[in-house]
Amino acid sequence: MSIKPFTVLAEFETPPESYAAFLELCQYDSVHSVQDEPGCSCFDVLTPEDEPNIIVLYEVYADRAAFDAHKETPHYAKFSAGVESMGITLKSVRFLALRSGSAA
Repeated sequence: MSIKPFTVLAEFETPPESYAAFLELCQYDSVHSVQDEPGCSCFDVLTPEDEPNIIVLYEVYADRAAFDAHKETPHYAKFSAGVESMGITLKSVRFLALRSGSAA
């Protein structure tokens, strides 16, 4: 069964010296995901108030195929390379389904 919409919640931890650059990279990926990908309806970059080196990405795609297509884009390649080169740690990633509300 395909999840629609397909929501991704990813949490990253940055070294203090990489935080600003990684935040900028996340914002770049966010803008291009929503702007360039018809299957991406939302991509928010969130920062917890009490955890200075944590960045959370909240992404909503039409379905799993749209998310898979996202991982093939040039902006995702740039993001992925930045994760590696900046020493970013992926703390968790969750794939979520909307069970109530106005989902199609």
